[in-house]
Amino acid sequence: MKKNLINILKDRGIILVSGKDSKEFLQNIVTNDINSVKETNSIFSGIFTPQGKYLYEFFILKSDDGYLLDCPDEFTEEIITFLNKYKLNSEILIKNISDKFVVGIISNEKFEEIKKNENKFTQTIIYRLSPIFQDPRSTRLGTRVISNLEKLYLTIKKLSLNIQGNNDYFTNAHEAGVPIKKLKNLQNNLFGLEANFEEFKAIDFKKGCYIGQENTARMKLKNKLRKKLFALNSDSSLKVGSEITLENNIIGRLLINNPYPFGLLDTTKIDFTKIKNKEVLVGQHKAKIVL
Repeated sequence: MKKNLINILKDRGIILVSGKDSKEFLQNIVTNDINSVKETNSIFSGIFTPQGKYLYEFFILKSDDGYLLDCPDEFTEEIITFLNKYKLNSEILIKNISDKFVVGIISNEKFEEIKKNENKFTQTIIYRLSPIFQDPRSTRLGTRVISNLEKLYLTIKKLSLNIQGNNDYFTNAHEAGVPIKKLKNLQNNLFGLEANFEEFKAIDFKKGCYIGQENTARMKLKNKLRKKLFALNSDSSLKVGSEITLENNIIGRLLINNPYPFGLLDTTKIDFTKIKNKEVLVGQHKAKIVL
């Protein structure tokens, strides 16, 4: 991403979890360690099913009122409903505040420049009352700005940024193996570890219990992870559920289709030292695994 560009993501939701029990409440549910979330540090995390399967994903930031969850907009109300089911007698408030915030993406190079100018060098900084942090999933995904919409446009002007379309951002994410679009296709269809949550720094294996923790820890400790999510490239229109074959052997199935396809592949059936630039078939269509 070029230094003086910014993407504005309009398909993000923001949830506020506040109240005196908010920290303990989230710690017992999400996959990452809430204790590491501070004004100077933000995390990527998620929620699994009790069996350890992928359900939701989001970033968690500290705010003056509690914690902000930066999530895909299509999941916002689902996540709120889910969290409220576990609320019980906890003194917390869960609120959709998406109408008050917008998410922008700037380059890591620009972020470093801002940190130098502000004399702040932590993973997350507050700039013009807005938290800014580098995406922990991949350096190719830039730095996130969570801001009031009006303030964001003032920040854009102050930093001499130019707004660009989001296709480059989605392409970078796809090439980095990070699914952004059509995440509903992943729900309950693969385990959190298969969805690369460990590589995305979304799981803390040293924290206490959370939903799905037992099976997730067992898969990790007993090395039972046999499948993983990989990006695919194809010029053809692919169909979700199609078998993926390599040299007449079934190695997986397609979970997310175009324009940014992903497949769940059996890593025990693939020699990754020989797969680079080799074609696979997704149904009857040619594709390549993005490595």
